[in-house]
Amino acid sequence: MEELVKLEDVWVSYNGLPVLEGINFSVGENEFIGLIGPNGGGKTTLLRVILGLIKPDRGRVLIMDRPPGQSRGAVGYVSQKAPFDRSFPISVGEVVLMGRYSRAGLFQRYSAADKQVAEKTLKMVGMWEYQNRQIGQLSGGQQQRVFIARSLVTSPRLLLLDEPMESIDPAMQTEFYELLRALSRQMSIVLVSHNISALSIYVENIACLNHRLYYHGSKEVGPEVLEATYKCPVQFIAHGAVPHRVLKEHKEPGD
Repeated sequence: MEELVKLEDVWVSYNGLPVLEGINFSVGENEFIGLIGPNGGGKTTLLRVILGLIKPDRGRVLIMDRPPGQSRGAVGYVSQKAPFDRSFPISVGEVVLMGRYSRAGLFQRYSAADKQVAEKTLKMVGMWEYQNRQIGQLSGGQQQRVFIARSLVTSPRLLLLDEPMESIDPAMQTEFYELLRALSRQMSIVLVSHNISALSIYVENIACLNHRLYYHGSKEVGPEVLEATYKCPVQFIAHGAVPHRVLKEHKEPGD
């Protein structure tokens, strides 16, 4: 299996404080990886290293056998929902076409091919019927679908998602995970999420990160790994074919 991402002994620090320590991490072709860990553990930093937005203090990073930044056209990225002016007059279709901006060029009109790709992608994520709707009128989940479509119009081989479920109503999250699972048949996906239960159902592999990479492999993660990652006992019920307890219960003080 071809490796699209390869990090070897990667270290990153901010103001002298280590954020990533000796990270060895890889993403194979058409692999769906869930990246978990506590807040401040370096998950977003890891994605930014892959995107080429952060240069490591030391270590080696290759994205499709090239340095980060040289493969940006083949990497899609969707961040957490950011505040924006909901009254801004831009349609769903226009937002998605913005993903083709680098191809259209400065002051150039979008081509018929650009518009065809935007249409195909909006249909893929189930948002074509909203193409003329102002994006500020959509729900959080619908907006995230549009932002994913915008990242897909360049036909990426790798899709990075940084906690995209934060703005999505819980009732709609299952549908969103199903969309990502369908997309994973066409590209590799790295999904940062705190929803360990959902990840245990939908992803193929799990990476546990808290400054160091404590685990990277099968989604059957043992309790000792998650306790090392989160630095405390965790209780977790996986709702797969057979519900089961993965981690032991927290002990109350004095037990």
